[in-house]
Amino acid sequence: MSGRSRIHVVEHDDNVRLLMQAWLELQGFEVAVFPSLFAMGELNDQPDLVVLAARGSQDVELLREVSDVPVILLSEPAADEVDTARIQALDSGADDYLAKPFNPRELLACCKAILRRSRRVEPEIRSPRTPSRYRYFNGFQLDTVARLLVNPAGTAISLSGSDYQLLMMLLDSSGEVLTRDTIAEITRGRDNLPMDRFIDVQMSRLRSRLGENARSPALIKTVRGKGYVLTAAVECSNFARSA
Repeated sequence: MSGRSRIHVVEHDDNVRLLMQAWLELQGFEVAVFPSLFAMGELNDQPDLVVLAARGSQDVELLREVSDVPVILLSEPAADEVDTARIQALDSGADDYLAKPFNPRELLACCKAILRRSRRVEPEIRSPRTPSRYRYFNGFQLDTVARLLVNPAGTAISLSGSDYQLLMMLLDSSGEVLTRDTIAEITRGRDNLPMDRFIDVQMSRLRSRLGENARSPALIKTVRGKGYVLTAAVECSNFARSA
């Protein structure tokens, strides 16, 4: 089996699709290309990353229904709508966003950052310090193997790759301030782009998944000028609790 990272590229334009494939393969990735999300199928052979070109964020939501694979969304918004498109992409579950036309080197930087982040977080989850499969907090149950979050009412909650990583960081630092610098380093990995808005969107999305009051969140508190703190106690176990 190849040790190269596998990337699936979804792009309807034949020329652009082939150019992206050639560029990414030149950088050492194993690349498969598809003209549509439907053509890619149900990800039975799941890649390490999907580069998804679409008109909007709806395709990200469709992909999230069947997979938590990291996604970079590409779209071509009007010049004055780039920020809005980026926020919508992140809110829909994308791990990063690029507006067309983009510099191929920026796409490469995005791919490397997300893949590096994925490899860094996985060993932390499985390290001897935190071997337990289940995390319990404030009535929630998180299965760290299945990456499934269940709320106090017993309803499963969909988490993107970024949602999951951010939640794990908060759980691992429960009761302590998780700094914005730490979040930026682990969830983004690109130092040349502004981070404040990106982190705000990620945290807002996670709070929404947890049913938090946007005006007065109680579970994840903001520590002004520093970062965020999870206020709930966290219990770890290798056994699932019955509903």
